[in-house]
Amino acid sequence: MNKLTITRTNGNVPKTLPGEDHISGLLVYSDQLPAGFSQTERIKAVSTIETAESLGITPDTHPAIYGMLKDIFRISEGISLYVGIFEENADFDEVKTMQNFAEGRLRQIAVYNAAVAISADSIVALQAVAAQLESEDTPLSILYYPQVANIAALPAISATGRKNVSVVIAKDGLGVVLGTVAAAKVNESIAWVRKFPTGIENPAFSDGTLLRDVDKAVVESIDTKRYLFFVTYPGLADSYINDSHTCDLAASDYAYLELVRTMDKAVRGIRTYLLPELGGNVYIDAETGKLQPYSVKNLELIAGKAIEDMERAGEISGYSVEIDPEQNVLSTSTVEIVIKQVSTGVMRKINVKIGYTEKL
Repeated sequence: MNKLTITRTNGNVPKTLPGEDHISGLLVYSDQLPAGFSQTERIKAVSTIETAESLGITPDTHPAIYGMLKDIFRISEGISLYVGIFEENADFDEVKTMQNFAEGRLRQIAVYNAAVAISADSIVALQAVAAQLESEDTPLSILYYPQVANIAALPAISATGRKNVSVVIAKDGLGVVLGTVAAAKVNESIAWVRKFPTGIENPAFSDGTLLRDVDKAVVESIDTKRYLFFVTYPGLADSYINDSHTCDLAASDYAYLELVRTMDKAVRGIRTYLLPELGGNVYIDAETGKLQPYSVKNLELIAGKAIEDMERAGEISGYSVEIDPEQNVLSTSTVEIVIKQVSTGVMRKINVKIGYTEKL
């Protein structure tokens, strides 16, 4: 009897996400290049674990890289990822190399440097690279994974202006953190318990110490030093990222990743809308010398378009755009625009009062 058989297969078609907030990089310092990489081709676009395997990254050949990629794709299926493998460089210039390769589209990059001990010099060097990229209108956040020999001797890492660097000290946790950042909206904390479980059942620190074996006071001290690691909560399965610290001071406007990412997105968006206006005309009231109201209104609408989109998406709470019509553009050829935005809040603590009463 005639028969037609159709077999459904998995084509491993990469998922896609809207926007560009998920575009990420994974920079690995290693002397061993996978077969699909070479001295002249050290960066590859890797959309799935199958792509990684085709490039020679397997559990047998490069277990650390493979493990990170498995976690990244497990948590953020639609991530757009660039993987770069380089020999160790104390200046971290490869972060710039990868951002340039991605044509400035990277929003975050994880830097795996597990052979080199953590130091303040590394944080300073990474922040310098991030600051240069920001000055070139291609800002990003850096997740750094150094070697940690003893969590009891972790150095202080926070200082003024270190807003673009976060240090991950969760064992095998860099891929999880990068995947979570890529999956989160820019205003969302990666420590959101309901939304971002890690999938790691028995978390440990990168020196091998299990979280369950560390005194609570020590864990709180490490958190106060602004490191990222995994924690558990009684009554809940799984583990979670402790917070979204950057290496900036706790009192800074940029103390947390979501604040940096939200501002970076706003700045990129504002620039996209305003750049075409550069070199264009504005009109002046011939009697007062002030900017014409319609020129002011037009520029305010253009400058606020990206922020309006972010407000509509729930990424900020509100914004304002102001242009002083009194400014003398004829003499300066400069228009000053003031943009203010109100961020969304993050519930880092919830206080509940409960007790008995005779009646309600």
